[in-house]
Amino acid sequence: MNITILKETGFGECRVAGTPETVKKCVAMGASVSVEAGAGAGASIADSAYAEAGATIADRAAAVAGADIVLAVQGPEPETLAGVKPGAWLIGNLDPYADRARIEGYARLGIDALAMEFLPRITRAQSMDTLSSQSNLAGYRAVLDAAHEFGRAFPMMMTAAGTISAARVFVMGVGVAGLQAIATARRLGAQVSATDVRSATKEQIQSLGAKPVFVENVAGIEGEGTGGYASEMSAEYQKAQAELVSAHIARQDIVITTALIPGRAAPRLITDAQIATMRPGSVIVDLAIEQGGNVEGAIAGEVARRHGVAIVAHRNLPSRLAADASALFSRNLYNFLAAFWSKDAGRPVLPDEDEIVRAVRLTQNGRIVHERLLSQPAQA
Repeated sequence: MNITILKETGFGECRVAGTPETVKKCVAMGASVSVEAGAGAGASIADSAYAEAGATIADRAAAVAGADIVLAVQGPEPETLAGVKPGAWLIGNLDPYADRARIEGYARLGIDALAMEFLPRITRAQSMDTLSSQSNLAGYRAVLDAAHEFGRAFPMMMTAAGTISAARVFVMGVGVAGLQAIATARRLGAQVSATDVRSATKEQIQSLGAKPVFVENVAGIEGEGTGGYASEMSAEYQKAQAELVSAHIARQDIVITTALIPGRAAPRLITDAQIATMRPGSVIVDLAIEQGGNVEGAIAGEVARRHGVAIVAHRNLPSRLAADASALFSRNLYNFLAAFWSKDAGRPVLPDEDEIVRAVRLTQNGRIVHERLLSQPAQA
């Protein structure tokens, strides 16, 4: 059983799907591990560290040709996997909705593609959840990026020259990233408020010492979608929320938006008119930019400026913390392999009836098998 760790080729991607720590663990289970030369460079991991952990360093062609399991952060282009064994597994965040043609390419290669972002939100899968581990770091990084652009202090400071007021931070969307953003901003001394369409998040916001800002007595307040994600709200709710948020945003120094709906464009949370009500020097950080963005005027990969407000829309925030992001991501993948590892077979075995397996398997035996993708038309 040979496990291969690829060097990422996506623009600006510095993470890696395996570390010396997880290499050692895979070797201890009985696997051999190959690492593409330079795979860990972006996360400050030298090839020699992988070799010391028991891995073989190889070029792309050799690493792919010998692989039974290929680990990646982002889904590689099918043509870069030429020579892979039919039946080999590809495991990573494969972004199936964004590029159906790439998934079809995996099927033509005979690869079993396993998309970790499709993991079910169940207790047994928590240690494998790449979305949560990476979103946690994205929420943290968003606050640091906001602080960098803000140009003023976060905490209240009482000095002989006078008092500096605490920065006001408003977090829109209280998933994993939003909760970490709240916690980080609070640790830095900001006055924090937050909102979400799911009423169940009120207690979470309060538990972190932040103020919940919610629409009350309007249909659609529950906002619970499949698997714990938010769903789209009624028109009545959206109107009431826009009015509430508009009044609140005008008094904020920093706004961080995190709202995503799986398989859909990110919902628009902040309009240009709302941005115009904010004070010059304020900052907005849009964490949803890679799905179209929550903020009107946000430009992917740039810091735009509108009405004197900085709109930060960096791509791939976890990659901006590549060492820690790689450590967590690689542990997620190792936990997945370990959960299904069979000592008798000397490899992981994926039962067709298993809830996790059904959720993550995209392709098998040369065809797309995932029900969500089967309901979508094939791409030319």
